Amino acid sequence: MLIGIPKETYPGEKRVALTPKVCAQLIKLGHQVLLEGGAGESAGFSDPLYVAAGVSVTHKRREVFERCDLIVQVRGLGANPARGSQDLEFLRPDHTLIGLADPLTVSVAAESYASAGVTSFALELIPRTTKAQSMDVLSSQATLVGYYSVIQAATALNKIFPMLMTAAGTVKAVKVLVLGAGVAGLQAIATSKRLGAIVHGYDLRPAAMEQIQSLGAKVVPLEIENPGESGGYAKAVTEDVQERQRAQLAKFVSESDVVVCTAAVPGKRAPLLISAEMVRGMKHGSVIVDLAAETGGNCELTQAGETVQLGGVSILGPLNVPSEVPFHASELFAQNIFNFLTHLFQHTKDQNLREGLNLQDDIISKTLLTRDYQVTNAQVRETFGFVDSAILSPSQLVANI
Repeated sequence: MLIGIPKETYPGEKRVALTPKVCAQLIKLGHQVLLEGGAGESAGFSDPLYVAAGVSVTHKRREVFERCDLIVQVRGLGANPARGSQDLEFLRPDHTLIGLADPLTVSVAAESYASAGVTSFALELIPRTTKAQSMDVLSSQATLVGYYSVIQAATALNKIFPMLMTAAGTVKAVKVLVLGAGVAGLQAIATSKRLGAIVHGYDLRPAAMEQIQSLGAKVVPLEIENPGESGGYAKAVTEDVQERQRAQLAKFVSESDVVVCTAAVPGKRAPLLISAEMVRGMKHGSVIVDLAAETGGNCELTQAGETVQLGGVSILGPLNVPSEVPFHASELFAQNIFNFLTHLFQHTKDQNLREGLNLQDDIISKTLLTRDYQVTNAQVRETFGFVDSAILSPSQLVANI
């Protein structure tokens, strides 16, 4: 199979889908790889490194799509609203596409890929199971996001994290509150602890509370019912529950020097956990890093991609955080892709992935977004009201959005 790596076109995206090391592994398995020149440059992987790994390089984007059977991207259509549609003219029904597609938030990837007849896999849909853990790009990237959020907070804060005992007196350790104990939240807790902070963590799920304690942090004891989980993620809660959360969290927020917000629900607006009034109650110089900025933010004052100031409190709304550490983000992403491809090849009769996909396999069936002019993913069909089983023409797809 000829695997293509086009250069990422989303503004500010520095990651690359496959690194030279992973390309070499794929070539060793008998595949060929074609790279659009400069695709790995921003992540620290030059074209000569790919050539040394056995990769062919072209400086024509169209050639990558024309020659390759499989296209692997970090951000496919849907996850690249700015420029993703520019590649639609290159797509053929015999293409297989793998990448992020934001399939539960916007319908454009499902609509367009089905209309083009391509086989596409949306990496956000990989199930959170033990078997699929090595393929879970959201988790691998979230690990870096949790780490980097604390580094951002430490840079913006007017204090240092650890306690220091000096001849001039004792410097008190900062207090950090982490809201949400998923992968990013747990990494934020662990990083804050390593930097010497006093850390509290909050999550509605009982299992997450145990994980918070296992990292040496204290659990914020709120009397709120557990909403349960869906696919490894916390379910959305009602506005009434959010209001009670805010009321009980206010004291802990006001006492914290740093608040890291990580609470999110796939396909939904992020839960609102910090009101403007709560921010006004924080100490001058405090910092909020809202990692849910892309989906509305956990803080009422968060502005995506900006830093907002209120009463001496800084509210950071960073976007595309993994791209700020593109070398390691690309390494982890590429290894996830390699593990996913290996699984696909093992469960498909045709090594070109055109026929014989094992749709009984949980990982394949839940990650498959489109195939044979159909939106195949049940969760996406339900979210956007696509026709359940009929083959969809472009006009039918538009009518069902």
